[in-house]
Amino acid sequence: MRSEERGPEEPPADGLTVGRTAGLVGVSVKTLHHWDGIGLVRPGGRTRAGYRVYGDDDVARLHRVLVYREIGIPLAEIGRLLDDPEVDAREHLRRQRGQLAERISRLERMVGAVDRMLLESKPGIRLTPEEQVEIFGADWEPARTEVAEERWGGTAQWAQYEERAARMSREDWKGVAAAVEALTADLATAYRTGVAPGSEVADALAERHRAQISTYFDCTYALQVCIGRTYATDPGYVAHYDAIAPGLGGWLCEVIAANAEANGVDPESAVWE
Repeated sequence: MRSEERGPEEPPADGLTVGRTAGLVGVSVKTLHHWDGIGLVRPGGRTRAGYRVYGDDDVARLHRVLVYREIGIPLAEIGRLLDDPEVDAREHLRRQRGQLAERISRLERMVGAVDRMLLESKPGIRLTPEEQVEIFGADWEPARTEVAEERWGGTAQWAQYEERAARMSREDWKGVAAAVEALTADLATAYRTGVAPGSEVADALAERHRAQISTYFDCTYALQVCIGRTYATDPGYVAHYDAIAPGLGGWLCEVIAANAEANGVDPESAVWE
């Protein structure tokens, strides 16, 4: 189409309509009309049909207005900054940037405070992910709690866990972590030295394991068997125990099952209840 055949609504190549400009800079058409009306940013071009269009300089001015508005400068003051040749715009922007950086810092502190409030109001473990890693070790994955909730959330035992965990202090969790570390070391030693499931030593370790689980909820022999099965089948648990001693998870599953059977529970038919 030749330029003289262009429709009256079509802007020239060096200009944008109000609608396209609004979409480009992220404001409403109404806002652009308002800024035009108060003389803040006026479109400098026109189509043959008389429609006003925004050129490159106009769009650049719009972006400067948006920056100033974002950092809280009133529109009247923005107009003065843009039009007064005596105003050092760069120095003003540097000063406003400092204020904006301080505002960002303050907002980040507020977000941190809200996060702590959410943590304190949520049932269950009241430790930040950083504190969990500090207490439970560098290989601890805070997401494990979410995985456990997906698996057992909604059960009476999970409700009991949330209630007990919410009462535990940072020092309490340190004690739990130390007990887990000691039990894991003793399990690994027993496995490496050939302790057989069903033996007196193995049964004692199984009872320590059940007592450890009972920190979180009342753990019956049947529930312990259900948990023990995951040590031999769940890829995450298998990898965790294999990293300590290859095959440890499967052996622990057998130890738990043998002890449960000695206490009148059929490990084959044990269910979570």
